[in-house]
Amino acid sequence: MKLFAITGSCGAGKSTMKDELEKVLDPQRFYCADCDEMGFNWWDYAGTDHEYQYKDNCLREAVRRAGGKHLVFVSCLNPVDYLTQTTVPVEIDATFLIVLIAEDEVIRQRLRDRPAERGFTSDEIIQPHINYNQWFRRNRRKFPLVIDNSDEEPVHTAEQIAKYIRRWSED
Repeated sequence: MKLFAITGSCGAGKSTMKDELEKVLDPQRFYCADCDEMGFNWWDYAGTDHEYQYKDNCLREAVRRAGGKHLVFVSCLNPVDYLTQTTVPVEIDATFLIVLIAEDEVIRQRLRDRPAERGFTSDEIIQPHINYNQWFRRNRRKFPLVIDNSDEEPVHTAEQIAKYIRRWSED
């Protein structure tokens, strides 16, 4: 099983990509999963001595649900943490990181446009996500595929990602 991890800050378009990729990737070969849909509540982990287990548990559950198919997994996964802290399930033979970025003002507007219950209710809450987006922008040359989707339609971004996934998932 290959893991195609789509990451980026909140507001980068990861969940939108999961939905778009489900439309264009063969469901017999690929399972698309969103960390937010794995049944774990971040707030049960936040501030504890086992925060790191949240992403481990989400990834493990996504692998289980994939049932041997290649996994397209969207998450705010920090690449450094993935390489140094994540317990990668044995089913995963290779990991391909795909990064979504956007201009800071695009991220800010996307987060402001979310329903209030999502919690992005002030610039103080939004700023760390802008900072994370800036980190990805500064480090963009360290990743094999980085897409700035500031001005792209989701379907176009999904086409680019699907092409990359199909290329690297050939057996």
